[in-house]
Amino acid sequence: MENLLSDFNIPAKNPSEEAQQRWRSAVTIVLNRRRRFRMVADLAKRSAARHKIRETQEKLRILLYVQQAALKFLDAVGPEDVLSAEAKAEGFKISPDGLASLVRSHDFRELESVGGVEGVATEVKVSLEEGVKSCDVPIRQKIYGINRYTEKPSRSFWMFVWDALHDITLIMLIVCAVISIGVGLPTEGWPKGIYDGLGIILSVFLVVTVTAASDYKQSLQFRDLDEEKKNIMVQVTRDGYRQKVSIYDLVVGDVVHLSIGDQVPAEGIFISGYSLLIDESSLSGESEPVNIYKEKPFLLAGTKVQDGSGKMLVTTVGMRTEWGKLMETLSEGGDDETPLQVKLNGVATIIGKIGLAFAVLTFLILAIRFLVVKAVHHEFTDWSSGDALTLLDYFAIGVTILVVAVPEGLPLAVTLSLAFAMKKLMNEKALVRHLAACETMGSATCICTDKTGTLTTNHMVVTKIWVSGKTKEIKGTYGGDISENVLIILLQAIFQNTCSEVVKDKDGKNSILGTPTESALLEYGLLLGGDFDAQRREFKILKVEPFNSVKKKMSVLVALPDGSLRAFCKGASEIVLGMCDKFVDNNGKPVHLSEEQAADVTNVINSFACEALRTLCLAFKDIDDAFDGDSIPDCGYTLIGVVGIRDPVRPGVKNAVKTCLAAGITVRMVTGDNINTAKAIARECGILTDGLAIEGSDFRTKSPEDLKNIIPRIQVMARSLPLDKHKLVTHLRKMFNEVVAVTGDGTNDAPALHESDIGLAMGIAGTEVAKESADVVILDDNFSTIIHVAKWGRAVYINIQKFVQFQLTVNVVALMINFVSACISGSAPLTAVQLLWVNLIMDTLGALALATEPPNDGLMTRPPVGRGVSFITKAMWKNIIGQSIYQLAVLGVLNFDGKNLLRLEGPDATTLLNTFIFNTFVFCQLFNEINSRDIEKINVFRGIFSSWIFLAVMSSTVAFQVIIVEFLGDLASTIPLSWQFWLLSILIGSVSLPISVVLKCIPLEKDTPLHHNGYEPLPSGPEIV
Repeated sequence: MENLLSDFNIPAKNPSEEAQQRWRSAVTIVLNRRRRFRMVADLAKRSAARHKIRETQEKLRILLYVQQAALKFLDAVGPEDVLSAEAKAEGFKISPDGLASLVRSHDFRELESVGGVEGVATEVKVSLEEGVKSCDVPIRQKIYGINRYTEKPSRSFWMFVWDALHDITLIMLIVCAVISIGVGLPTEGWPKGIYDGLGIILSVFLVVTVTAASDYKQSLQFRDLDEEKKNIMVQVTRDGYRQKVSIYDLVVGDVVHLSIGDQVPAEGIFISGYSLLIDESSLSGESEPVNIYKEKPFLLAGTKVQDGSGKMLVTTVGMRTEWGKLMETLSEGGDDETPLQVKLNGVATIIGKIGLAFAVLTFLILAIRFLVVKAVHHEFTDWSSGDALTLLDYFAIGVTILVVAVPEGLPLAVTLSLAFAMKKLMNEKALVRHLAACETMGSATCICTDKTGTLTTNHMVVTKIWVSGKTKEIKGTYGGDISENVLIILLQAIFQNTCSEVVKDKDGKNSILGTPTESALLEYGLLLGGDFDAQRREFKILKVEPFNSVKKKMSVLVALPDGSLRAFCKGASEIVLGMCDKFVDNNGKPVHLSEEQAADVTNVINSFACEALRTLCLAFKDIDDAFDGDSIPDCGYTLIGVVGIRDPVRPGVKNAVKTCLAAGITVRMVTGDNINTAKAIARECGILTDGLAIEGSDFRTKSPEDLKNIIPRIQVMARSLPLDKHKLVTHLRKMFNEVVAVTGDGTNDAPALHESDIGLAMGIAGTEVAKESADVVILDDNFSTIIHVAKWGRAVYINIQKFVQFQLTVNVVALMINFVSACISGSAPLTAVQLLWVNLIMDTLGALALATEPPNDGLMTRPPVGRGVSFITKAMWKNIIGQSIYQLAVLGVLNFDGKNLLRLEGPDATTLLNTFIFNTFVFCQLFNEINSRDIEKINVFRGIFSSWIFLAVMSSTVAFQVIIVEFLGDLASTIPLSWQFWLLSILIGSVSLPISVVLKCIPLEKDTPLHHNGYEPLPSGPEIV
């Protein structure tokens, strides 16, 4: 089978357009193209969208970099700046189009003419210190617009009905039904003449309704998830205090706080900030980042903060922004299809070809036999409407065999399973951004995880500090006995050199906004009696070099009250210590730092780290008049102290790591922290056992041959740069063929997230840049949530295997019983209406029952799915063939000798036998559906009561089967059965359960590798059940 599916293999991430086009061309038999390819990317639309985006970017590039010519070229004078009466009544002095034109023109002189950013703030009636008042939000949205972009309207239920009706075979059956009614009424009269045709029409109606309802529900799930993906939280100042609001609730006049990795949520004007560097490539296509400062203050929506921090005043939102106009185009073409969807399109194509051949042969054999019989009886020239109806019935049976034979539901079952899994994962705090990631996570063999916030709680507290040569423990409200002179310089270092803020909340209490590390330092500063606001008022910040994962330090230059300059630096202990040649003594005076003293400080750092504390060094330097102002110095500092910050391991992480190891998933910690801290946390989590802990600086100097030897043993990488993480991921994937999941939160993690098989961004600590590059967003930043993703990934894969096994069995039996019967007896035991009902059972209802089964804990005791393994395994073929042989044997015997065996007599004997065969066939499928719940384990009832969808589908199928047989006889060509026949049908169907046990006990070849979905070899003795 795998050889036949060579055209249907695509990578899970970033498939080439050639590969996508190849499998589309290989799909030759499709009954309903609109439905089958609804969840598949439209390559033509995508190409047109890319062209449109390039055109828009070119216009924007001209606008941004050749402003005056662009204004003429684009006729940027635009609509007349008319302020509405409503806006005037509310006190606004500038129109929405006027504001949009102001930012779009990038004309600083025009901005100055209205009074700069302060003047614009006055015109939109807002205070730059207090921000927008919450009560004003509705009126601002009414006048200046809502921060939403134009999106395609969601599809209604009736559109899905219309899609379902595009099935070629259903259309042919409807035509047959109409002809049947047209011929039947004059010949057989009312109402008998309409039964056959009406039965087909009602069956088609049922199939279409159930199919459309299932598809519609999926679309609602995807719509909700898509809305969640786009909902970014933004830091703003409103009502005088800082708070988070949804990007959708942003209004003109809002004061937005920006930091590294943020997406600029609307167009606006720079208020204040430090070293703000913006990546505008998403809009203009230019890779060179742009510095934003007072003389170049214009910020565009959709751009990314590459470095620095700042505040901006929102001036334009929604579709008036250039990003809003681009967003209309960005969604064109749809998402990439997943590998399973593509593979199952291939399976459906192969089976469809076989089914088409059988359908044509069945019709030809039935028609030829009919014509031969007429010729033998010398009636070849004598035709009646009854003969026409007979041939029409044969044609309908052939078409219905095609309906059953072409498994249109296979690729769509993947979509159903993925939609269900994504919805459940959302409840478990994991937002799946790309469908394929849900599949791929089931194959993950390695997880490269961050430490801070993922393995730990990210709630940090200063517990130790080394100052003036002494180590002090911080307990409760005791901040350590620190002399007054040292305390002054320590508080300056804490409160001046930070990007976080101490603000008042609604209740007037102090609240700290910022990263957990900086929040811990500020909390400690407040514990020591410091006043954040007083410190900030007393000193003037001149320059800031924000922390990033490459420099691993943050520096700030401030002007003291006497006019002199002082630089503060904090960061990775060994880096900052290496910048110091002095330290602060107990009197607060700088004294020389000897090599012996530096070694003592290093020992203190290591002792803190061995206690699993994150260490930071704080230092300062007084600047002389020779400072050039271009950059903050990076040598000659005075060491103030070493801070030890505790970040406890999350509850449940150790068990989660243990689960990963049992599931064949290696966990590697990749962190920027000190190696001793990393090792201590890794041991506590169960990650570091007998493996290797290495520093990034050592890793990046290794030769390819060395890497080949050490990478399998690496369990911890400390003091790593983002490029080290990227290098590790690349080698794991290409050198060792691993399926790698990577966690990341920073902007610089984006390349590693993109390179990995599954990129996992942190929802709380993660930047928007990281989330955009990720496949899954872990909303609670918890490592245990990653295990849920892996578990659901495995469940999706195995559920689809179950469904394929079930559907192929029905395919084989339905095809063979009708074909053989047609060849031998000249009639088909299963009518068109009955086959349509069987198709519904095995297609939409079967997918609902089997493709939505929740995962069980046993999934994480099996090895992961390997790359390139056969999707339809030998164990599946064994079950399919075994069950098919049993069903064909039973149904064949009933078909050819059923009247004798069941002692049926009278005019209704044939109809009664065919009804019994139909009923038995359906119950065989129902019990086989139960068998399919586990491909190799004997106990197929485990967890059945926790799968309410499975139970609901089974119950409704049985109930409707009773209705069809007992009450819809005229329409479905059945007659009511006695309770004895019902019991016999159920018993024959239930025999497939012990047959399944026998099949599962038949061993496969000894050299067969371990089953790729992780099933262990069958146990013996009492464990066999």
